[in-house]
Amino acid sequence: MPVQSLQNTDVIVPQHTPHPLLPFLQSQSQTTLTRLYQRPSSCLSIFRLLGPIERQLIMNLLWLESALSVATISAWVLPEGKDAYDSALAVMTGLHIAQNSAVKLALNSTFKSSLRQAITGGGSTGSFGVPTDKDGKRQSANIENLDAYALERWETILHYMVSSGQGQNPTKPSQGVLYLLQRSGLMNNAHGPALQITSSGFQFLLHSPHDQLWNLLLQYLHMAEERQMDLVEVLSFLFMLSTMDLGREYSTEPLSETQKAMLEDLRDYGLVWQRKTSSKRFSPTRLATTLTSSSPPLPSSHSTGGSHTADGTGAVALSSGAAQQGFIVLETNYRIYAYTDNPLQTAVLNLFITMKYRFPNLVVGMLTRESVRKALGNGISADQIISYLTTHAHPQMRKNNPLLPVTVQDQIRLWELERNRLKSAEGYLYKDFASQADYEYVLAYAKQLDVVLWENAGKRCFFGTLEGHANVRGFIERRTGSV
Repeated sequence: MPVQSLQNTDVIVPQHTPHPLLPFLQSQSQTTLTRLYQRPSSCLSIFRLLGPIERQLIMNLLWLESALSVATISAWVLPEGKDAYDSALAVMTGLHIAQNSAVKLALNSTFKSSLRQAITGGGSTGSFGVPTDKDGKRQSANIENLDAYALERWETILHYMVSSGQGQNPTKPSQGVLYLLQRSGLMNNAHGPALQITSSGFQFLLHSPHDQLWNLLLQYLHMAEERQMDLVEVLSFLFMLSTMDLGREYSTEPLSETQKAMLEDLRDYGLVWQRKTSSKRFSPTRLATTLTSSSPPLPSSHSTGGSHTADGTGAVALSSGAAQQGFIVLETNYRIYAYTDNPLQTAVLNLFITMKYRFPNLVVGMLTRESVRKALGNGISADQIISYLTTHAHPQMRKNNPLLPVTVQDQIRLWELERNRLKSAEGYLYKDFASQADYEYVLAYAKQLDVVLWENAGKRCFFGTLEGHANVRGFIERRTGSV
C-alpha cells in the first residue's frame, strides 16, 4: 500500500499545539476510553482533535486487518522526523488508540471499528443524534436565531465576569454557571460578597472563544464525577453535539438520563437551544457544532467600528488573533482611545482605565495610577494589562516599533512594583551553626533541594521554605549524629 512520508525534506512541519482535552482523556483508564470508543461520533471527534501526524498514522492503519511491524512503520519516517513520530506515537498510546508494543503497531479494535463506521456511514446506533421531522405547527429555530441565542448566552457570562463587583448590575447567569466560574478560579469573592474577576479570569478573556469554551467544559468534566454523572455519557454527548448539523432539530428520546440532565447546563452555556425545558426536541448552536473543528464558534457580534462582522476571531473580539480587529490606540500621555461600541469590550477596559468620555463608537479613557492599582488589587497583573493592549492594538498602532510606548509599559510595571515591595513566605530560619564548614555544607544541601529563600553568610544563617524543612532538618540530624 503506498504511504506518505511523515516528514518531507523540503517542508518544515509547523508545531502542533495539543488540544486541551487530550491530556484529560489520557488521564482516563483504558476501560473508560474503550467504552467511549464504542460510539462512532466520539471516535470521529477525537480524530479531529489529534495532530496531523497522529491522523496520518491512523488513516494508514485504519483499513489494515493485521498489525504492521514497527520496523516497517519506521521506514516511513525520515531521520529529522523521528522526534515528531515518537511524540505522535506517545499520544496515540496514551489515548489507547494504538496498542503499545515494541514489535508491532495496530489500532485499538474498538476505535478502528467505530471510526470506520463513522467514515463509511454504516450502522444505526444513533451516535450522531436522531433528527426529528419538521413540526408543521411550530416553526423551528433558524441558524440566525441560533447564533443570536448562543451569542447572547455567551456574552452574558463574559459580561458578568468583567462587570460583577465593579459597581454595576450586569445580567446574572444561572447558579450552575456561577458555580462553574468559581470552581474554575475565574471569579472569587475574596474582596466581598460579590464575585469578582481573578487574574486567571482576565487571562481567560485574552483567549479565543473556542479556548474559553473548552476551559469551562474541562472544569465541567472534572465536576461530573462529583455530581455522580457518568463521564463516558458526558463526553459522548459533547462529541455527539460536535458532529451534528447546525439548524437541525434532534430528538431527546434516545438520550440517557445523564445526557438529558446535561441539556439544562448546556442551555445556560449557549450550546443547545430548546423551545421550553420540557420539549422533546433540541437544536445545537454553533458553539456546540464547532467544538472539535477549527471553524469560529461565534461568527458575528458587535464590531469595533459600529457594524456587524462575520470574521473568524469570534464575537466578543477577545481572541488573541485580533490584529485585524484591533481597536485600541494608546498615546504616550497614557490616554486611550477605543474605537468600539461593544459593551463587553468597554467593560473589560473599565477594569484598568479611568473612563473620560463615551461616544456611539468611541470610548476615551486614561491609564492612571489609581485605575491600574485597582486592577492589580483584583488580581490582574501588569503583564496581562500590557498583553491586552498589545493584542487589541489598532492597525494604525501596529506600524509603530515598539507597538506600545515604552514609557507607558514601564510605568505600568512600576505601579505594580509599588505593591510588591515586600513578599512574605512561610518557612524556617537556620542559624547558630557550630562552624563555617557546617553552615556551608548544610546550605549547599538546601540549595540542591532549591528550598533556600534567603541567606546571610556573615551571620551564618539562611531561611528555607516550609516544604523543604523536613529534608533539611533530617540532613542536619544525620550529620550531627555522625560527628
